[in-house]
Amino acid sequence: MAIHYVAEAAEIEEGKRIIVDVEGRSIGVYRVGGELYALHNRCPHEGAPLCKGPICGTTLPSGVYEYEYGRSGELVRCPWHGWEFEIKTGKSVFSDKVRTRSYKVQVDEGKVGIVI
Repeated sequence: MAIHYVAEAAEIEEGKRIIVDVEGRSIGVYRVGGELYALHNRCPHEGAPLCKGPICGTTLPSGVYEYEYGRSGELVRCPWHGWEFEIKTGKSVFSDKVRTRSYKVQVDEGKVGIVI
């Protein structure tokens, strides 16, 4: 595995993302809760540029006729068909079997590295 430095940590603001290319792979790097996470910029459904979708939350389980919104800023929604994925893990919110690839992020002396 190799570390590829892609940005300065200070460049990525809380609740935002940047999209970088590493060895021909498009990868979104996000800051959520002060931590950095990286996801493959490809939705497993039909190949949409996942990381160009909105950073969002979702409706949580709640009572009958009640809608509780939560997890704000923890999910990314596919811009084509609305599939939602956890930024921290790449798991979809609708099935344990569907996910997008996530990458380990390492910060060294203020530089953001993605481990591939």
